[in-house]
Amino acid sequence: MKIHGLQKMTLLDFPGRVACTVFLGGCDFRCPYCHNYELADGSAKPVMDEDELIAFLQKRRGLLEGVAITGGEPCLNPGLPALMGKMKALGYAVKLDTNGAHPDRLEAILGEGLADYVAMDIKNSPDKYARTAGLDSLDLAPIRRSVELLMAGNTDYEFRTTVVDELHEAADFEAIGAWIAGARRWFMQPFTDRDTVPYEGLHAPSKAKMLAWLEIMGRYVPESRLRGAD
Repeated sequence: MKIHGLQKMTLLDFPGRVACTVFLGGCDFRCPYCHNYELADGSAKPVMDEDELIAFLQKRRGLLEGVAITGGEPCLNPGLPALMGKMKALGYAVKLDTNGAHPDRLEAILGEGLADYVAMDIKNSPDKYARTAGLDSLDLAPIRRSVELLMAGNTDYEFRTTVVDELHEAADFEAIGAWIAGARRWFMQPFTDRDTVPYEGLHAPSKAKMLAWLEIMGRYVPESRLRGAD
């Protein structure tokens, strides 16, 4: 397996753990606000192979507690479960970031106990999901199945939504809240513009808007929080 990026230490990407973050290439979404678009569209070159990553993790045992795997969409890679198994064998806790579009692979990972924590994106309300994911159309059945798997399972998880002023409004959070009502936790994180974002003209919502949306979500998911806002 090719590794497309490695952040050697993070205190933010894996809640409660000193971790590193591993970036895998490829994604089936084309979100217009994506920070890692070079991973999504395949233009980013690999920085190492799997053996080099495992060698790094072997050396960092005792210094790092966990590994966060992100992308792109990690579940696109058929070698993901084997890689996660190697990480677990080294004593690491493993966090998986996913868009939820591959419930069969997610179910297998959860069933084998390969993930200690899963962070799944909820892009928007169902009616606006395809547009927010940068697609002309999208079958939401796999996304809904992944939500059900996490909510019914024993693996710790969070849902999260990156909010963009041009893509989100109050009614969307009523719909999202009704969809994931009773979830363990949900985070709102504001869009931040970067050179790697594929579309110009996008903005973070105002703090007032985000707090109002957070209040809406709190009626459905009591542990709803704002992450990464000033």
